[in-house]
Amino acid sequence: MTDTPHPAPAAGAPALRRGSLGTADIAFFVVSAAAPLTVMAGVAPLALLVGGIGAPAGYLAAGVTLTVFAVGFTTMSRHVRNAGGFYAYITRGLGRPAGFGAALLALLGYLGMNIGVFGLLGSATGDTVEALTGHRIPWLLPALIGLAVVWYGGFRSIDFGARLLGVLLLAETGILVLLAAAVLAEGGAHGLSAHSFAPGNVLTGGMPGVLAMAFAAFTGFESTVIYRREARDPDRTVPRATYLAVAFLGLFYAFVVWTVVQAYGDTEVVAAAAQDPGGLFFTAIDRYVGAWAADLMHVLIVTSILASLLAFHNATSRYGLALAEEGLLPRALGRIHPRHRSPYVSGLAQSLLALLVVAVFAAAGADPYTQLLLWVNTPGMLALVALQLLAAVAVPCWFRRRPGHGEGVLRTVVAPAVAAVLLTGALWLVIDHIGLLTGASDSVDLVLILIVPAVFALGVLYALRTRSRRPAVYAAFAAEPVAGSVAGSVAGSGGGAPVEAASPAAGAC
Repeated sequence: MTDTPHPAPAAGAPALRRGSLGTADIAFFVVSAAAPLTVMAGVAPLALLVGGIGAPAGYLAAGVTLTVFAVGFTTMSRHVRNAGGFYAYITRGLGRPAGFGAALLALLGYLGMNIGVFGLLGSATGDTVEALTGHRIPWLLPALIGLAVVWYGGFRSIDFGARLLGVLLLAETGILVLLAAAVLAEGGAHGLSAHSFAPGNVLTGGMPGVLAMAFAAFTGFESTVIYRREARDPDRTVPRATYLAVAFLGLFYAFVVWTVVQAYGDTEVVAAAAQDPGGLFFTAIDRYVGAWAADLMHVLIVTSILASLLAFHNATSRYGLALAEEGLLPRALGRIHPRHRSPYVSGLAQSLLALLVVAVFAAAGADPYTQLLLWVNTPGMLALVALQLLAAVAVPCWFRRRPGHGEGVLRTVVAPAVAAVLLTGALWLVIDHIGLLTGASDSVDLVLILIVPAVFALGVLYALRTRSRRPAVYAAFAAEPVAGSVAGSVAGSGGGAPVEAASPAAGAC
């Protein structure tokens, strides 16, 4: 590492590909990270078991909460051009120590959400091969193949990744739309009803558990800001992509779960989910569309997981790039490929770490789903929800110190405050119902939960150490790109709101 933060790039040095991503491209990355088909076929049956036929309303409630959060989040994105996303916003509003803690939480969140899913890829691929051929393959083989595919996708240009994710996302959402259309065309099992949204079915004792699962299903939607440097007209593209992603996920999740309720009937769907939760969607599409569609859904779950892995890989690589530019990670991680314009060293380091974790779990004989996936993903998911909460608090704190910012009170105070309250409730629900997400013992769940505050505290201590030993790095942390630099010219493209000075406010709210 170096004590010179944000060094001016050498003339002709490669940079991220400017103006490559439009609104739809960024939305594809975000929605793909959520893996809609995997969430629906793998988690929605459990939501129906816990919350009954009112489960679709839980996804709507989570979508509304995150839309409120997006109001303040995207408003601040027009003023803060640093590529660090969450940690940059939290630094501006809550100070550098909190920003350092947020930076480590972001790494934990995105690495955890990425690496753990290789266990799901191995398990789901094994299930698919067995369903189609009757033979079982070791989970490690598809996990290793997936590692290579995801590394290559991240190594190539962002345009390549956007096109690939667009195709995969259309395929996985298309099969769910096909199921929904067939159910609606036939009128469901006993005629269509809106009982899922009746207050008596929504306000039940199981709804907190449904909300915990629903919030987990949106994880990663906020990563739109990470692609700011590669977006066309980022002041407009990033907010539009954020709203588009969260609105699509909320409405789509609720609609698909509701149609599955109609496929079985209000009184039968919970019993069907209890009898065969893993087969709920496959049985429905087999009945309403045909066996060929069930086989195709098995295959598309694998591609859905691959799309999620690639989306999180790209986001994590860019976080690593930003932190290398800040001087918090080795400078080598900030190298950009001269041809593909990708953060290829950061991506390679991430893939090697994933390979190490997967190999350790495999050598220990761990289960790829209940241990590799759930034990690694859960702290990552908790970290990202905690970051959303910290960012919601940071928004009004920062705007309060910025008179003349030109934004309304609704966007800078009311919406972030409401979002902070709702996200506090969401984080509590997720922690309180962590057993639904992990299926682990209380002691394991406690360790998984405590990892998050421990990492944040480690970040704060790192900040204090950096302040005393590398004051230049500390002072410039989360600063705006220097005018005239490659990062600055890219980040500043698109016009929009004025940018603050290079050094962020250091005080807390």
